[in-house]
Amino acid sequence: MLVSADATVNRTTDGKGKVSDLTLAEIKALDAGAKLGARFAGTRIPTFEEALAVFPKNVWLNCHLKGGAALGEATAKVIAKTGRKHQAFLAATADAAKAARAAVPDILICNMERQGDSMAYAQETIAMKAQFIQLLGKGEVPTEAVKLLKAAHVLVNYYHDETPEGLRRQWRSGVNFPLVNDLAKALPVAQEFGIESIASQP
Repeated sequence: MLVSADATVNRTTDGKGKVSDLTLAEIKALDAGAKLGARFAGTRIPTFEEALAVFPKNVWLNCHLKGGAALGEATAKVIAKTGRKHQAFLAATADAAKAARAAVPDILICNMERQGDSMAYAQETIAMKAQFIQLLGKGEVPTEAVKLLKAAHVLVNYYHDETPEGLRRQWRSGVNFPLVNDLAKALPVAQEFGIESIASQP
């Protein structure tokens, strides 16, 4: 199984075209590293199984699905087969989550069946017994929804405000995982809250 967050290979490789129009062999022949610098030239796109194999086993793996029931089922089976159920969770819509759980009942789920209202989204996430949620916002954290989720032991992801004060506001509000693009800039703020990087640990 090959999983991509982009609909095309244009942004991340030296190729062009829709992922869905290319064969696995064509995708595996693309250079996914040269755009990042000469030392990464020749890097190939891994399959989902290949990517799972290189990740540490003590970090959360947010597997954001861009597909429905069939993808949910297939992804859950790969996670189970590779022994990653303890850390890999599916960020999925309701149909994908339902199919994933039918195949692997104890698969971890992040409810992505978003509602316009944060409280309704939180309540539906709790009702479906999802372990994670991904709240959306541009600086304003829905604190009442977060309190409800925390009481139900749902881990809260938040997207997105990467400013130092925005990150501080998220952690103070009870958000577990602010989603960031620039990890180097986020780490010093995380350390203010006692969160250390794996690289800094013995």
